[in-house]
Amino acid sequence: MACRLTRFIQMRTRLGLTRARQQGHTVASIQAIMAELRETYPNAGSREMVNILFHEQGLSVPRRVVQEYFVTHEPHLIKQRRANRLQRRRFWAAGVNDIWAVDQHDKWLRFGLALHIGIEPFSGRILWLKVWHSNRNPQLILSYYLEAVETLGFIPMVTQSDPGTENFGIANAQTMLRQLYDPALRGHVQHRWMRLKKNIMPEIAWSQLRRRFAPGFEKLFDAGIQSGWYDPDNTLQLMVFRWVFIPWLQTELNNYMQRVNLTRKRRDKNKILPHGAPRLIHQSPEDYGALDFKVAVEQTTVDTARSVYINADHPVFDLVPPSLGAFIENCYNKLGRPPVDRSSVWTVYLTLLRTLQDHDHDIIQGVLTAAIDAENLNAARGEELPLMAGLDDLPANADGYMGGVGGGTGLQHIRHLDDLENDDDPLPAGFDESMVDISPLIIDAFSDDELNPNDIDIDDV
Repeated sequence: MACRLTRFIQMRTRLGLTRARQQGHTVASIQAIMAELRETYPNAGSREMVNILFHEQGLSVPRRVVQEYFVTHEPHLIKQRRANRLQRRRFWAAGVNDIWAVDQHDKWLRFGLALHIGIEPFSGRILWLKVWHSNRNPQLILSYYLEAVETLGFIPMVTQSDPGTENFGIANAQTMLRQLYDPALRGHVQHRWMRLKKNIMPEIAWSQLRRRFAPGFEKLFDAGIQSGWYDPDNTLQLMVFRWVFIPWLQTELNNYMQRVNLTRKRRDKNKILPHGAPRLIHQSPEDYGALDFKVAVEQTTVDTARSVYINADHPVFDLVPPSLGAFIENCYNKLGRPPVDRSSVWTVYLTLLRTLQDHDHDIIQGVLTAAIDAENLNAARGEELPLMAGLDDLPANADGYMGGVGGGTGLQHIRHLDDLENDDDPLPAGFDESMVDISPLIIDAFSDDELNPNDIDIDDV
């Protein structure tokens, strides 16, 4: 065994796969890199910066070194962080995939950018985090949901959102898919409308993104506006900005989402949910003592939902109008397709913009007219997807539970069993419960094809 371990270490060393101790980083060795990264992530804490250094720079830096850097170079931020006070709220979920919660974020609309998120609250896994030029079209929002369903192969028991019309598509598709696999659910929409700011988990995710991710990018956007490079009210500048910035920002958001999903949360004694990396909890809930309420779906049913509720030719799915997009693509090819990153994004944008402006005025004017017409069509057709008619909301639960177990009533049957147990007659004198072996009964119960394992409480087992 020792020989094999030695060979493994030698092999790892030859490949340059050294970890934190072997790399031996100090505050001085990471200072230049940290200064550059803090431009993009000025408010990220020590745990977040350790992940960013590893995923973006390939550096394994001990957390104590990053903390020492903060004490030396950013003491004012440490003081500000310790002054914050958290507001604790309660959120109920019976298990993994009981609920998927979705929400839009409008803080970047002033730049012409719109954000949307889907999250599995029990595990905390972010299912999608999207940036586009719109987050109000129900067909666009539904496409995010269906893309996640196709990737995972299942749907939750219920979906959850604010009561905006942009969420009608998800509500319709979720209801249709659930009722296809369980006709007993007919008559009730399988979507929860969260009023009075009760869509808690997405709001927490947005708060974290605003603190950990957004400040550096907003500073970058503001620099372009203040320099006079970009005016969102200028159609040509807006279209070039979308074409250059949105694909790059989506890559950055994907990286952020992966870091969050693979990072174990700090242990909290007040938290009763599993402690671990969100993606691992979501993929293997049984390893964390949690139940999984996912409903497996076939690709054909997902295709049916897409054909019923989504028009693939809708202009909202175009990054920019097709004629203008082809024109910009041609100019980008002539420039040699320069890579887009934080340091070059404005340079690529300005070069493309000047290239377009140097073309014949009549050609550019014609393309812009087509772009404006497409934008007007998109706005006019933004809320054309109605909500299913004739369906009642899921029943409310007195304990505040908003999931889908028990048709929306929650674990009421478990509470009823507890009441029955409390009403049982006392056991005979001298009776020892430990002498009773119930394991054969449990095995027989789970071998019964007519019994749903989800109906059995793990505490009873």
